[in-house]
Amino acid sequence: MTRSTLTFGNIGLSYRSRDRGGEPQRVLDSINFAVSSGEFTVIIGRSGSGKTSLLNLAAGFQLPTDGSVLLDGIPIRGPGAERAVVFQDDALYPWVNARDNVAFPLKLRGVSKENRRKRADALLSLVGLSHAADRRIWELSGGMRQRVGIARALASEPRFLLLDEPLGALDALTRTKMQGFLLDIWKKSGAGALLITHSIDEALLLATRVIVLSPNPGRIAASIDTGFAAELLAGATPEALRSSGLFKRTHEELTGLIHRLSPEEELAA
Repeated sequence: MTRSTLTFGNIGLSYRSRDRGGEPQRVLDSINFAVSSGEFTVIIGRSGSGKTSLLNLAAGFQLPTDGSVLLDGIPIRGPGAERAVVFQDDALYPWVNARDNVAFPLKLRGVSKENRRKRADALLSLVGLSHAADRRIWELSGGMRQRVGIARALASEPRFLLLDEPLGALDALTRTKMQGFLLDIWKKSGAGALLITHSIDEALLLATRVIVLSPNPGRIAASIDTGFAAELLAGATPEALRSSGLFKRTHEELTGLIHRLSPEEELAA
């Protein structure tokens, strides 16, 4: 896969006030960072820090008020197949089977039925669901449905995976298994990844870099490079990583950053 870069250049985002004549609400301000192929960047922060808004800008679902989101130097003006989005709600089509869900983006592109079946079967094999190709969505567990959703996202061979808390609705045991699965799939795809999560533990296990947003409006409070994902891919267990001194110290550092007072709250204290 050709190396690509997704760049957030001096991004600002404001929403119109619901009250006529009211001041616009500033959601994001002065956001500058880039994600390249082979990187797994995780965004964390308190409510009101603009995490999902940032991902929506990357997906092209909305445009920034200030600055530009660039894909290989070209401004993003809307959604595109080179940026695949995976939501917390799997958003699959319950009236067709797993194979046809995965093949749907290929059908939109005019790929022949035979070729999209082959591609869908290969992707289902990649995510460990060859046995479930003919099953209806309602016959699959939550973890299996998210695997189908990820396989569908990969069908268009995207340059970036945009992940909006895709594991947030899963039970703890399934979520732990899916974290390792997601990391493995990202590595095999060669794509860049941008993940939104509320879980510090998940951020540290998956990220090559963690970006912390401070709230009201969302600004970058810290950018921390991490190596736990590489250790996980190399065979370390999540339990062993969590018990390490470095993991515990980094976890505490991130917890402190996320829960520190915003400037407005400090003035009011």
